[in-house]
Amino acid sequence: MRIGIDIGGTFTDFVLFDEAAGSLRTYKRLSTPHDPAEAVLAGLADLGLSPRNENRLRGLEIVHGSTVATNALLERKGAAIAFVATAGFRDLLAIGRQNRTRLYDFLADRPEPLAPAERCFEVVERVDCRGQVVTPLDDAALARLAEQVVASGAEAAAVCLLFSFANPAHEQRVGRALAAAGLLVSLSSEILPEFREYERASTTAINAYVAPVLDRYLGRLAARLGGAEFRVLQSNGGSIRAHQARREAVRSILSGPAGGAVGAFYVAQAAGFPRVLTFDMGGTSTDVSLCDGGIRVTSEGEVGGLPVRIPIVDIHTVGAGGGSLAQVDAGGALQVGPQSAGADPGPACYGRGGVLPTVTDANLVLGRLPADRFLGGAMPLDASAAEAALARLAEAASLTPLPGLSPAQTAALGVVQVANAHMERALRVISVQRGHDPADFALLSFGGAGGLHASALARSLGVATVIVPPLASTLSAFGMLAADVVKDYVQTVMLPGTVAFDELEGLMRPLAQRGLAEVAAEGVPVERITLAPQLDVRYRGQAYELTVPLSPAFADAFHAEHARAYGYSYPDAPLEVVNLRLVAVGSVPRPPLPTAEPGNPDPAAAYLDTRPVVLDDGLAAVPFFDGAALRPGHRLTGPALVVYPDTTVLLHPGDRAAVDRHLNLIVAVGSGERGAVSGER
Repeated sequence: MRIGIDIGGTFTDFVLFDEAAGSLRTYKRLSTPHDPAEAVLAGLADLGLSPRNENRLRGLEIVHGSTVATNALLERKGAAIAFVATAGFRDLLAIGRQNRTRLYDFLADRPEPLAPAERCFEVVERVDCRGQVVTPLDDAALARLAEQVVASGAEAAAVCLLFSFANPAHEQRVGRALAAAGLLVSLSSEILPEFREYERASTTAINAYVAPVLDRYLGRLAARLGGAEFRVLQSNGGSIRAHQARREAVRSILSGPAGGAVGAFYVAQAAGFPRVLTFDMGGTSTDVSLCDGGIRVTSEGEVGGLPVRIPIVDIHTVGAGGGSLAQVDAGGALQVGPQSAGADPGPACYGRGGVLPTVTDANLVLGRLPADRFLGGAMPLDASAAEAALARLAEAASLTPLPGLSPAQTAALGVVQVANAHMERALRVISVQRGHDPADFALLSFGGAGGLHASALARSLGVATVIVPPLASTLSAFGMLAADVVKDYVQTVMLPGTVAFDELEGLMRPLAQRGLAEVAAEGVPVERITLAPQLDVRYRGQAYELTVPLSPAFADAFHAEHARAYGYSYPDAPLEVVNLRLVAVGSVPRPPLPTAEPGNPDPAAAYLDTRPVVLDDGLAAVPFFDGAALRPGHRLTGPALVVYPDTTVLLHPGDRAAVDRHLNLIVAVGSGERGAVSGER
C-alpha cells in the first residue's frame, strides 16, 4: 500500500494506491492550518489507516508533500538562527548582490535577512580558492564562538565559510563545535558545495531557518505513524526519506507544486501530449509550469525574495485560487488575491464563518459550480451566503448590473475575469517570456478549481487543446506516488574548457559512487538506478552557466545549447567548466492510470439535468453531466458543465470534448479546427 498526501492551503489531498489490487482511491478533507498534521492523521483515519492500528500501517509507504517549510519561510515563522562566516564577511546576508528588484523605485525594500545583525558572527580563518589553508582555525576562538552563538538565543546555525566547497575542513570543525553546544547546524559545504558565496549562504540560511520547523512536524508524524515508511517529496520532483528531509528541509521548500508537475507530465505523456503547459489551480494559489518533452528543473529559484540554489522544478506561482479574496482597492478597482480565505474560515459559501467573497463564491453565483454536488455532495455549499457576499462587493464597487444579470452576478463575472487575467499572465511568464508559443502546447488543467477556468485561459492564449484528467483535484498527491527517488549533487571545479575528458570523468567518479550508494540506501535496486553526469559550462568572462551532459563533445553541446537559449554562439571562444553535477535517479513502480475501453459515443447516460448558468455573453440553459459516468468515446459539445466528485469542468460555447481511454476529458477549444479530441495521437 502506498499513499500520496499533499497539504494545500485549503484542502489536504490523499491518493491511496493498492499495488496488489492495482486500485486507486482518492480523498479530500479541509486542511488544518494551525497544525497540518491534524488533517493528515484525520484523513488517514477516515481511510481506515488509524495510527492506533499498527497492523494496517505496517508496510504502508507514505509519500508526503507539504507547505510547512514554505509557509515558515514566507510567513517568517522559522527558527531563530545564527549565521557564521569568515572574518570580514558577517554582513554577507545583508549585502547580498545589491540587485534592485524594481529598478526605478528608490523606496524599494529588500527582504530582511533571516539572521539579524546581532546573530551574525565571524570566525578568523581563511581557505583560498584552491582549498589551501591560508589562516588556520584557532580552537580557542572556536570555543568562544560557540559560547557567543548560544548566548544570542539562536536555535540553529548556518555556517558559510569562504571556499568551503573546495575544502570543507574548517566548516566541519565549526559545525561540530556548534552541534556540541546543542544547536542544529547547517553547513554550506553539505547543502550547496558550489561557488557564489551569497547564494550559497542564502540557501544554507534558509535550510537552518526552516529545518527545525519541518523537523518538529515530521517528528510528530513519524511518532504517530511508527509502522509506516515515511518519505518526503523534494522540490526537484523526486522523493527522499524523512530523516534526510528533516536535516535538509530546504530541499522540500516547493514539494507540493513539484508533485503536481510530476503527476501532470505523467498523465500528459500517457495521453499523447509530451508538450504541455501545466495549470494547477487550487484553493490558495495557482502553479504553472512548461514541459517540453520533460519536466524542467532549475537551480536559480527564489522563494520569498531570497535565492534558493538547490534544484527545483521550474514553477511559477501566483496568488489566485478558488479561495482568493475579492475586494475593491483604494482606487475603486476590483482586486482578486493574493490574500486567501484558506480553509478556515474559507469562502463564504463554505458556511464556516467567512463573509468575504472569493473566486469559488463567484463561480457558485454564476451557476458554474453546483451547490448540491460539491465534493460529491458531502459538503453542500451555501448559495445564499455567496450571493450576499458578491452583492456587498457590487455595492462597494458601485457596479452597474449587466443586462439580464443581478448585481451579484455582475460582480461575480468580474471576479472570474480578474482572476483569469492573473492566471493568464502567469502562463505567459513561463511560455511567451521564455521564447515559447503557447499555441504549440496543450494545457493540462488540474487542482480543484482549474476546470472552471481552463477553457477560457486556453482561448486567450491561443491554446487549442485542454486536458482534464479524472484525478484532476488530487493530481499533486498522485504525482507523489509517481515520483522517482532523485538525488542531486554538485561540486565546483573551475577548469578551462580544454580540460581532458578523462580528467572530468575522474573528478565525477566520487560523485557517481556517492549517488549510487545513497540511492541504493533508499531501498532502490541497483539495476533501477540511473546516473546523469552533467557540466555547468560558460564562455570565459560570462557570469552565468548552461548545463550540458558530460561527454567528450561537451563543448559542441554547450555551443548548441547557447545558440538555442540566446540565439547565438561563439564556437571559437574559450570555455570554462564551472561545476560538476550529477542527478541520480532510482525509478519506482508508478501507479497505473485508470483505463477503460471505448463504447457508445452518446453521453446520455451521464446526463444529470439542465440549469441556468451565466456565461460570458449572458444567462443560458446549460446541460450538466456526471463526470464519473463518462466513458471513453463519449463526446460533448459546449456549453456544458461536467461535474466530477471533486472538481467541475466548464465547456464554453464552441468547445468540443471527448473522453480518451484513460478517462481524460480532451477538450478542443473554440471551433476545434486545430484541437485534438482524441487522447492518443
